[in-house]
Amino acid sequence: MYERAAKTGHYAAAPLLPIWHIDRGRALFVGPLGRNALHAHSVPVYVAGLNGPIRFRVAGGAWRHLKSAVIPAGVAYEFDAAGDPLAVLYLEPSEAGVEALVPLLGAADETSGALVGAEGPPSVLREVYEACDGARWVGAAIDDVLGFSGARAWGAIDPRIARAIASLASGREEAAKVADAAREVGLSASRFQHLFVDEVGVPFRRFRLWQRLRAAIGAIAAGSRFTDAAHDAGFFDQAHFARAFRATFGAPATPSLRHVRRG
Repeated sequence: MYERAAKTGHYAAAPLLPIWHIDRGRALFVGPLGRNALHAHSVPVYVAGLNGPIRFRVAGGAWRHLKSAVIPAGVAYEFDAAGDPLAVLYLEPSEAGVEALVPLLGAADETSGALVGAEGPPSVLREVYEACDGARWVGAAIDDVLGFSGARAWGAIDPRIARAIASLASGREEAAKVADAAREVGLSASRFQHLFVDEVGVPFRRFRLWQRLRAAIGAIAAGSRFTDAAHDAGFFDQAHFARAFRATFGAPATPSLRHVRRG
């Protein structure tokens, strides 16, 4: 599917704006970035330099140059792309587990909980970035990438946690409270929180923040004002969103979100 779209697209020599794509089970950023300080995500992440290796390290480790990496939920890392474009793919528990990203690495070695790959990104991710109309068919490109990697993992998650995640993703206000989420799936609050960490890799409250960030990022990428998107996603104000974004991504929101391509 993406091949047809790519062949009909136009490729530009001028610098291209980044792309943010958010859907129910995936999020993808492609574009230039600089230094993202130490941070950790609530879902598994695939990172790859589109123009070559980037500098990368896991918390407490040494800096190294790599072509690609897979970082499980909760593992802190940082990178420096030096202004070059890279691809960052995030997978929700409803879509797949970390094992779905591992085949993208080729031969891989483990470093402090992350996997470092010998291969660069699938060519379609570079094509999405380089095509002027890439934002129109980025969803099909992600389908292709995950189709290659295989391994859907929804069934591996405890069904009670799966229900809680689905309720949280629906945006229902009561689903955002630990006590209510636990009650809905028939668990005590303490048991629910322990089970959630075991299944997802991060605490429920941290995962809830990630869902709010996803909602705000998706709205901004679609054209909403920062203030409106932040408020609608459940943040007190734009400043609250900005702090959460920096803590989650290791960099301010403006460079990757102020000017983005739209489909």
